[in-house]
Amino acid sequence: MPYSRTPATGPAEHQQVIRGFFDAFARGDTDALGRCYHPDISFGDPVFLELEGRDQVVGMWSMLLASVTDLKIAAWDVTADDHSGGASWSADYVLRRNGRQVVNQVSAQFRFEDGLIVRHHDDFDFRHWSTLALGRPTGVLVGWAPALRRRVRDRARHRLDEYLRNGSLISG
Repeated sequence: MPYSRTPATGPAEHQQVIRGFFDAFARGDTDALGRCYHPDISFGDPVFLELEGRDQVVGMWSMLLASVTDLKIAAWDVTADDHSGGASWSADYVLRRNGRQVVNQVSAQFRFEDGLIVRHHDDFDFRHWSTLALGRPTGVLVGWAPALRRRVRDRARHRLDEYLRNGSLISG
């Protein structure tokens, strides 16, 4: 369902945009997911500290969807007001590169402009995630050591840049 940019949006419409985002994410529909975002979207989380613009942000989701199997997304406690919103959500998936099962609990905050998400920030326990994604002892070390954490972030950013450079098509 495409979301139009309407200045007269409020809490109910913003909740609908958030739910639409998670529904699209659960289906792996990056076109629909991208339509929930304002063209000037900025995104941040413990791995991708700051991404700017729809191409980078939707490209990141597309890359992540391509790198997992058996994805299950659940969102709850969706709230919104005239300018911002939030949700709790979880991602349960298997990483293609190593077959490791990851269950990540995330807290999301959103800001809205013109009825679309203009700022999306996710927060999760990096130590827990790295232990599940990388295993022991590597994931434990990565979760605790700032230099290793930075290395994971740099690798993720490099992978995203390569993914975008190699022609991932992002519409919306």
